Amino acid sequence: MAFGRSKEEGVANVAGGGGLTAFIDQGSEFEGKLSFKDTVRIDGCFTGEIRSENTLIVGESGEIQASVQSKSVLVSGSVVGDITASQKIVLHKTARVQGNLSTPCLAVEDGAVFNGSVKMTRPEAALREGTLKPVDGGPRQA
Repeated sequence: MAFGRSKEEGVANVAGGGGLTAFIDQGSEFEGKLSFKDTVRIDGCFTGEIRSENTLIVGESGEIQASVQSKSVLVSGSVVGDITASQKIVLHKTARVQGNLSTPCLAVEDGAVFNGSVKMTRPEAALREGTLKPVDGGPRQA
């Protein structure tokens, strides 16, 4: 695991956030609760719960078994569990996802494998329903 460095140049631009702050490399295995404010990339194995105020990137070798709540989630690897994103979910062509998705914006590339249900609501509606908690920079209840 590396903090404060990027595996690939340009990751911050792809993520749309304030740069990569943590990286769980291939071959690493973690279990528990992971919460963070900036962008995190996982290329190893993670089991548990993930909560983010920015972007989660699951690399091609990443294997996640967790419930995920984030602003944006970009998946190129494997995720088993429900994903809730206040901004967007992107399933790249190598993604394999089994679980339910909840987001106002979903992009799925040709080749991605997804088994589950999708709920797309505007962020304001999700806040009213109580299915989405506000994250920094996201919509807030009045």
